[in-house]
Amino acid sequence: MSQQQPSFERDIRPLFRPKDVEAMSKAFDLSAYQDVRDNADRIYQALANGVMPCDGAWTSEQTGAFHAWMEAGYPR
Repeated sequence: MSQQQPSFERDIRPLFRPKDVEAMSKAFDLSAYQDVRDNADRIYQALANGVMPCDGAWTSEQTGAFHAWMEAGYPR
């Protein structure tokens, strides 16, 4: 994540791999800002608990970046 305020397009969207987007497509679209924002609490809890993505937990840096984005007010 960059030193400036985190943004969805620059910092968060790239964290979701194509296979993550596909795996979650029945619940929401991880490639779409509004879907991720609307489900951010659920997504964060799954990330923090290590159950998302299903093939291995994110690093603490990646999970921290997602949380920082939430705390910053979900900048686009």
